[in-house]
Amino acid sequence: MNSTIMKTIVTKCCLILFILFPVIVLGQGRHVITLKKDWKFFKGDNEKAYQKDFDDSVWQSVTVPHDWAIYGPFDKEIDKQVVAITQNKEKIPTEKTGRTGALPYIGQGWYRNKFNLPRYVGDQKVLLLFEGAMSEPKVYVNGEKVGEWGYGYSYFYFDITDQIAVDGLNTLAVKLTNLGFSSRWYPGAGLYRNVRVIVKSKESIDQWGTFITTPMISSDMAKVNIKTKVSGENVQLVTHILNANGDTLVTKVARQKFGNEFEQNIAVSNPKLWSPETPYRYTAVTQLYVGDLLRDELTTPFGIREIEYDPKTGFSLNGKVRKFKGVCLHHDLGPLGAAVNIAALRRQLTILKDMGCDAVRSSHNMPSLEQLELCDEMGFMYLAESFDEWARPKVENGYNRFFEEYAEKDVVNLVRATRNHPCIVMWSAGNEVPDQWGAIGAKRAKWLQDIFHREDPTRPVTVGMDQVQNSMESGFGAVLDIPGLNYRLPLYEEALEKFPQGFILGSETASTVSSRGIYKFPVVEGKMKQYEDYQSSSYDLEACTWSNLPDDDFIWQDDKSWVIGEFVWTGFDYLGEPTPYDEMWPSRSSYFGINDLAGLPKDRFYLYRSRWNTKDETLHILPHWNWEGREGKTTPVFVYTNYHSAELFVNGKSMGIRKKHNEGTPQHRYRLMWMDVKYEPGSIKVVAFDKAGKIVATKERVTSGKPYRIKLNPDRTVINADGEDLAFVTVSVVDEKGNECPTATNHLNFKVKGNGFYRAACNGDPTSLEMFHLPTMKLFSGKLVVLVGSTNKKGPIELSVTGKGLKSGKVVLTSK
Repeated sequence: MNSTIMKTIVTKCCLILFILFPVIVLGQGRHVITLKKDWKFFKGDNEKAYQKDFDDSVWQSVTVPHDWAIYGPFDKEIDKQVVAITQNKEKIPTEKTGRTGALPYIGQGWYRNKFNLPRYVGDQKVLLLFEGAMSEPKVYVNGEKVGEWGYGYSYFYFDITDQIAVDGLNTLAVKLTNLGFSSRWYPGAGLYRNVRVIVKSKESIDQWGTFITTPMISSDMAKVNIKTKVSGENVQLVTHILNANGDTLVTKVARQKFGNEFEQNIAVSNPKLWSPETPYRYTAVTQLYVGDLLRDELTTPFGIREIEYDPKTGFSLNGKVRKFKGVCLHHDLGPLGAAVNIAALRRQLTILKDMGCDAVRSSHNMPSLEQLELCDEMGFMYLAESFDEWARPKVENGYNRFFEEYAEKDVVNLVRATRNHPCIVMWSAGNEVPDQWGAIGAKRAKWLQDIFHREDPTRPVTVGMDQVQNSMESGFGAVLDIPGLNYRLPLYEEALEKFPQGFILGSETASTVSSRGIYKFPVVEGKMKQYEDYQSSSYDLEACTWSNLPDDDFIWQDDKSWVIGEFVWTGFDYLGEPTPYDEMWPSRSSYFGINDLAGLPKDRFYLYRSRWNTKDETLHILPHWNWEGREGKTTPVFVYTNYHSAELFVNGKSMGIRKKHNEGTPQHRYRLMWMDVKYEPGSIKVVAFDKAGKIVATKERVTSGKPYRIKLNPDRTVINADGEDLAFVTVSVVDEKGNECPTATNHLNFKVKGNGFYRAACNGDPTSLEMFHLPTMKLFSGKLVVLVGSTNKKGPIELSVTGKGLKSGKVVLTSK
């Protein structure tokens, strides 16, 4: 890629489907075996555990994906650190706790699995694929070491053809080591992503060897370019393009290789384009023949879409200018820890879709392949990030130890494994790397960017920069295709002037903090505010020393055409980084999320929804109206809505009409606020008006009575009987009239009967030390979420929830 990428970058890309089923035959010569069951796990070290015939019968039986640390217990001593967090502009070291979630990820662990290969005739090649292993895996097959890797977030594979027993039982052993001071957030521990064995012919399509782009698109025709790397001589390639219904549109045969690569250009008539609004996908079925014998077959769903970054217009998708309405996501799934789960990922994306979000940034590491597949399917653009460190450390035992040896290999594997996903519209080479300082940093940035360009010349590269002033002076920011600024709003215009690209990306924004359902008085804007209960106020006026409020970002996004979008920190709370309480135990998870750790929306969800979701009505009132002891005291009322004006009533008395306007603070432009309301029990009601002054919607909150009954609300009533699917059941308590009790903290117990099991619970309280996997938990701000898992048997699943002095709740699910 030459320098013209700085002016206009046009890319059209696609996706690879990474199979999500236990065993699939992809053609005559290829089998993919996903090793999910029959694993044995031991926490600790054993010098003989690599041996083929080692006795692991007393080890714990687990399924993979598996995170050994999420089962706790929480312990302050696990990640206690005396450090100055430079990213937070700290200069004096202080004791920090909960920084990596206070869960026992540190140490060593062993996993063992025994498996047979499928029957196969002829020469074969066997690969062992890991989609993530936390961390520093050393891998043994039948007692022989086949390889090792450094980075816990990387995808990697080994050719184990020479170590495998074709006709007998094979033993896989994996040793993992997690050091302390190796992460800034909860990393998880173990084989937290899938492990697969790929059996294929020696004449076959190479691993991650298919690269599909669409270099020309019109309303009548799209040119689909497919490059396929193969092994073997005297082979030919046949490719079929299918539409979303599975109908074959066109077939193309290639007989001439260039080195080890076939290249095909295939015309698709009247193409349907992929976008967040219409995530349409085609499928390429690629078949490799030796003579008339089919030796390998690979199915690759892909999308046709065009992206452009231009200094005059900003970012465009399929010829239409738009701005990223994105969030940053860490890889943990709350009560599941780091263990990847499709149902949990789908639920997160469904919540974000309802908010109007259209983009995700994988912070700060390679994403799970399952998440990318879901983003393709559901319609999310994706900023795929790689590293949180380069050669200069943030934490003592971080990626800096691996950078020189592994950085190129890790980037290559990231790009080759994921470059066919249409959702990916940009790569990120790093986040807030200390290498921003000095000339060597700019050279490292260019080196990494060149690797990305070599492997994928169709997408631009960014880095999330926090040292913006220095990046302007050192040339670091000028090197990048996309200048990504983490916060630093006062420097946006100077960066635009000094950087050559002509636009700015808010690669990380806001970092507003709040606790769901918690409100603090008086209601004033503040930085790093702390309270005796270690919670943050949901009036959404509190941020950190380096960060800001959502409304501050909205102004830049709305008023400056050269700001091409934002990725808010963060879409969901995550384990670790409990700022502003990282010096105060027992805070052990973040306060940054738009949604809490249980996936329940905070008030801030509706502020973003009122601006991002342009199709559906948003009308949300805060705070709750249960304030015993505050009678007569000032209790401001905020309304988040997509309507321009509204009138507030307290017990039927008008508090006046508020209109959004550009005068005063940024909050007046995006929120309706009644700052002088005096609390009195009863009800608050808001009446919203359209631009003509006509009443279009109403919403009311009431003062609830005492907790009386448990209420259950599942996200789905039918789940798959595959042993992996989950239903997320929101549990709340209501009074005798059915009104939710927003301050309830009742202790509840959970029981599952039938063809399912209790998986976990989470209440979203960042200070709770209750373990997720135990079937009991207190409500936090009147709610919690119970996760119910399926078995492999079809039939009914019953969840019952009980609590002292409450009428119990029950819900029946069905697994099919």
